[in-house]
Amino acid sequence: MAAALVLSVAAASTVGPADISVPDAFRSILARLGIGASPLSALQDGIIWELRLPRVLTAAAVGAGLAVSGAVMQALTRNALADPYLLGLSSGASLGAVCVVLLGAQLLLPLAAFIGALAALAATLLLARLAGGLTPSRTVLAGVAVSSLGSALTSLVIFWTATGDSYRNILGWLLGSLAGTQWSSAGIAAGALLVVGLPLLGTARLLDGFAFGDDAASALGINVPAVRWSMLAATALLTGAMVSVSGSIGFIGLVFPHVVRLVTGPGHRSLLPLSALLGAVFLVWADTAARAAFEPRELPVGVVTAVIGAPVFAYVLARRKGGA
Repeated sequence: MAAALVLSVAAASTVGPADISVPDAFRSILARLGIGASPLSALQDGIIWELRLPRVLTAAAVGAGLAVSGAVMQALTRNALADPYLLGLSSGASLGAVCVVLLGAQLLLPLAAFIGALAALAATLLLARLAGGLTPSRTVLAGVAVSSLGSALTSLVIFWTATGDSYRNILGWLLGSLAGTQWSSAGIAAGALLVVGLPLLGTARLLDGFAFGDDAASALGINVPAVRWSMLAATALLTGAMVSVSGSIGFIGLVFPHVVRLVTGPGHRSLLPLSALLGAVFLVWADTAARAAFEPRELPVGVVTAVIGAPVFAYVLARRKGGA
């Protein structure tokens, strides 16, 4: 899977109107890293380095981050339908992003989306605590309530103030899009993956301890409340960073942990890294299809992930029902 990801990044960087081969694109990337010389012209080199590669790397980082977040959420809540947006993060990020787009401050969109996601997380935890305590079931229900409220407020803001081309910009972001991605976006996504995602990959033994419930985890010496809420906070930070640069891209965090479980079983030592790699490869090619399949038009990548993810999830459910 690691080799497939490297090859996918190189191959996806060549897809587009400019006629660039995979070996030439790979050599151009190496040349920028100080290894050898680029065989491409200055224009072709700029297309690879300034337009396509930042977008492809952002897609890889976002796909990996969402897949890891989904696997962690499913383990901590013991809910097979959990995904990275379970605690209302997507609706909070959408509300923040829509507000800055309508104010004409699109440069602040990643920051506003990230702040909106964290605000939604804080509201979810506060509501769960007021409802009687931070249990997994109360937290999930609080997340559903906050998500519904955030979606309603987003729709109200759009209906009341959006005019002209702002509708298209907002709709593209809400459906998930990597159009216009720059190196700053790739840096945000990759930085979050390194700072938060990599430590989450090292929590496999802790997540395995939650498999049979809180009592079993406590018997194994796990401080259940501290571990659960610290990991939920880390997952929220990771998801918020990813949503801030890509919008709400669905199905990756929900589907791919289940797909990997069909191959590896439930153990998180294999599940977490393989989910990350598979999610990265998938989103690289999903975004490539979104921008190239209907040129010169471009689809929101969230549409592509939903069209592919829904049948895959149905297949996974059928396999599990059959005892596979």
